[in-house]
Amino acid sequence: MSQNFIDPTREGFVQLKDLPRDHPVEMLNLICLHDKAQYADGREATGAEAYAAYGRESLPIFQKVGGQIIWSGDPQFMVIGPEDECWDIAFIARYPSGQAFLDMVYDPDYQAIVHHRQAAVKTSRLVRHKPRESGAGFGE
Repeated sequence: MSQNFIDPTREGFVQLKDLPRDHPVEMLNLICLHDKAQYADGREATGAEAYAAYGRESLPIFQKVGGQIIWSGDPQFMVIGPEDECWDIAFIARYPSGQAFLDMVYDPDYQAIVHHRQAAVKTSRLVRHKPRESGAGFGE
């Protein structure tokens, strides 16, 4: 993977904030972890341990804003896409609104623990979706 994506760019976050906030959103998360976590204070942990700490400590904040994990899976093989993109974790998080997602990100308790995610993640993808009714076909 040539470029690491851990946090949104300033421009990307501005665009995210400009999107409608009044409907549910689903966030596709693809996570590639460091073998060894990259904590600024030099503490020792694996990327998996650091991400687990992030998950434990962010869960109450995620639930407080109404978030829920609606799908998760263990990535196995890239069928279509760059062969060098290998993911350790994949899941979809649903929020009751775009505002709920922003409320979580701005929560001071979340800000205090996001360093676990930053230490754990080698690169990631986070794609916001507006849910729609499932149909019988792909393009419906």
